[in-house]
This record gives sequence, structure tokens and C-alpha cells, in this order.
Amino acid sequence: MKRWIMYSACFVLSVSIYLDHIKNPTISDRGRLLPTKVKVIHNTSREENLQKWLRETDKTSKISIAGMQHSQGGHTYYPGGTVLDMKGYNKIIAFNPEEKWIRVQSGATWHDIQRVINSHGLALQVTQSQNIFTVGGSLSVNVHGRDIRHGSFIETVQSFRLLTADGTIRNVSRTENPELFSLVIGGYGLFGIVLDITLSLTNNELYQKRTHVMTYKEYTSYFRRQVEADEKVRMHMARISIEPNSFLQEMYATDYVKVDNLDHMKEYEKLKEDSNILLPKFFLGLSRYSEWGKTLFWNLQKNYFTRSQEYETRNNAMRSETAFMEYESASHTEILQEYFVPVDSFTAYIDELRAVLKQEELNVLNITIRYVKQNEEAVLSYAKEDMFAFVFLIRQGRSSKDITHTQQVIRKMINVTLSHGGSYYLPYYSYPSQAQLRAAYPRSDEFFRKKKEYDPNERFVNLFYKEYGL
Repeated sequence: MKRWIMYSACFVLSVSIYLDHIKNPTISDRGRLLPTKVKVIHNTSREENLQKWLRETDKTSKISIAGMQHSQGGHTYYPGGTVLDMKGYNKIIAFNPEEKWIRVQSGATWHDIQRVINSHGLALQVTQSQNIFTVGGSLSVNVHGRDIRHGSFIETVQSFRLLTADGTIRNVSRTENPELFSLVIGGYGLFGIVLDITLSLTNNELYQKRTHVMTYKEYTSYFRRQVEADEKVRMHMARISIEPNSFLQEMYATDYVKVDNLDHMKEYEKLKEDSNILLPKFFLGLSRYSEWGKTLFWNLQKNYFTRSQEYETRNNAMRSETAFMEYESASHTEILQEYFVPVDSFTAYIDELRAVLKQEELNVLNITIRYVKQNEEAVLSYAKEDMFAFVFLIRQGRSSKDITHTQQVIRKMINVTLSHGGSYYLPYYSYPSQAQLRAAYPRSDEFFRKKKEYDPNERFVNLFYKEYGL
């Protein structure tokens, strides 16, 4: 009898927990450091239903907009709010191969677009180096990638339509509602729901990859002379060593050089899929837990890329593998940080950053370096001049103590970045202080003031806004 009562109690408790989860689901982002209970997750696939829903929703309710949710600072949810899941809102609306543009709903992914445009010999201009993200999410963070002839994502946007807090649909471009154009792109979903976006496309070129090893002191000169000055180099990325023997000293740089002879194009133009990820996943795993693992992984990467001079199309360069980076742990997570530093400050910045990181305990797994041209169209622009972007992959614990420690180190790193005239990227955890945000983004006060003008009831919110805007 007692056992039956115990089983019944457990069953009732389980059902109660399940129903509570359905009623008030807990949501988090990829880093899993900010689990938050929300009111409901609302899915959408039709514009008219979405507009009707927004007009009929209580004006005091809080709405956050979500795509693939790869941001790491709670940019897609809010405590007790409604999460608007846009992944089902993903149609290709119009495509003009001759004029090289495409219009898509904001929930479409880069993969969706590539499947349409690749057979027409066209490619994307600016994306991340992976194609798994939604276009609306990419617009909201104003992404950048490996392309060095285009700058930030905002350069490729011709126009978009925005569903604002009062239920009105506005056409937005550089000539129509231009203020919203500069606020919404890189605006983290705080001004309304982006319905669809018209993007400029470019040719799907064939590249041959070349990789050179150098010291960090040689890199700026190498980039100026052999990358920026060579019009045939269309894309570029570099990595700097995080292994103990050459920490922030040795580098390798990979250039994507346009091939004029297109005899190989047919051979390489098929869109590639993920291949064998077991080896890179294994060696990355070793580097998480040991210094010798970092040394082994660094030397393997360096040797592989310097020996490989393979061909790759532009579209395939924008669909790199990510599965090998997937990481599950009950006690740890992996976060991203990204800092932007003027090109001519590179060497001095590395020296000062190295001094800080040698004094601090921070498990840095990778630092990738990209180039971003100056573009200040967005109010929250990170590229105040031509910049090198440093993307850090960091393993950290999930306890309160670990989070506090990581925040302290990251604030020191940001201070170094700011002292060299740099800035940092906003889609990640809210480790930076309010003062650091204002220093990196001088127009942030204007941004939050305009947000309240366009959305006086503050219907569109997220944890980023809760931290810095309220």
C-alpha cells in the first residue's frame, strides 16, 4: 500500500512538472548559462496571422523574436514573455538571377537560399562562415564573415519590411524609413518583427586556398601587401596559436584566391555537406582538457592547412562544418567572444592581450581572425574603421563562481581592446559593463532612446535590453 502511494505521488508530481513546463516553458540559448521561464512559445508561418496576432495581443505583454538561437546573451527571450519562433516563416518570395537579388522571409536560412541560387551561378555576399542561421537573425546582429571585399551584412541589404509594435507594416530601405534601416540592422529584434528581406547577390566564384605560417609581428604587413592589395584574394581568415609554446605568437593565414580558369568549376560547384567530423571532434576534445592536447591540435591544424591547396566555391566556403564543435557537459559550457581592433593596432594589441591572459586562468580553445571593412551605417556599428575581428572560443564552468571569474577576465580583455580603439560584438553574454558598452558603442544611448520612441510600451524586449536598455 505504501509503495502504491509512493508511486502515485511520483506520478502526480511528474505530471505536474510536465504541465508546468508546457504552460511556462524554460528556454535557453546555445551556451545554456541563462535558462529562463517564458510564458509561451508562439510559432508563425503566415504574415496575416502574425499581424493579427500582434494587434490582438495585450499591449503590455513582452515579445522576443527567435530564429536558430545561436546568440549567447538571452537576445531571443525574456522572463515571463512570449517567444516568437520564426523558423517556420521561411519562404523564398522572389528571385531575380539576372539582376542578382533575392527576397526571402526572415525565417529562411542561408542553406535555404543557397539551394536556390547555386544552380544559377550565384552566391551570397556576406554571411557567417556557416549556413545554418536564419536571415532575420543574421540581420538582427549585422553579421560579417570571411569576405574582405564586402564588409558587414548591412551592405548587402537592399530593403526589408518591418511589422512594428502598433501592428503597422513599414517598408524600410536607405531611402524609405532610413532611420529604421540603421536601427533595425544590428538592432537585436528590439524595433519589431522583420517580415522579409531583399538581398543583393554576387557570382559564385571558384577559389584556390593558400595558407602561410608566420609570426604575429608579420601578419599586418602580410595582410596589407598580399591580401588587401591583391584583388584576386576575395576571402581571408587566420588563426593565432593558443598552445603554450607559441601562445599568441605563431599564426597561419588562409587566403581564398579567385581562379580565372573555370575548368574545375563543375567539379566543385555542388553544395557540400558535413563530412567526417570524428577526428577534429576528438582532437578538439583533447584540447579542452590539457595543454598537450592544445599543442597537438594546433600543430595538426597548421600542418593540414599549409599542405592543402584545395579548390572551393564561394558558396561552399560559406557553409563550413560546425558539428565537430558541439559540446555537452553538465558542469561546463563553451562561449564565444569577439573583439574588433584597428588593423594598425594588431601587434601592440596582441602583446598587451598576451600579458593579460598569461596572468589569468582562462581556457581559450581557439582564436580566429577575420577582417571587417569600415561601415558605420548601423547605429550600433562595430566597424568604426577597418578592423581585425578576433573570435574567441572559451571553455568555462557553469557555476556562479565560474561565471563571475569569466566576467572579470573578459572585462579586462575588453579594457585592453578599448584602449586600442577597438570594440566588441554584442550577441554574447552580458559580461561587459554599462561603461564598456558606451565606450565601444558611442551611439548606444541614442539607440535605446530611439527604441523607446518607436516602441513606447516596450513590447519587444530580451535579456540584452533588460541588462543595458532598461
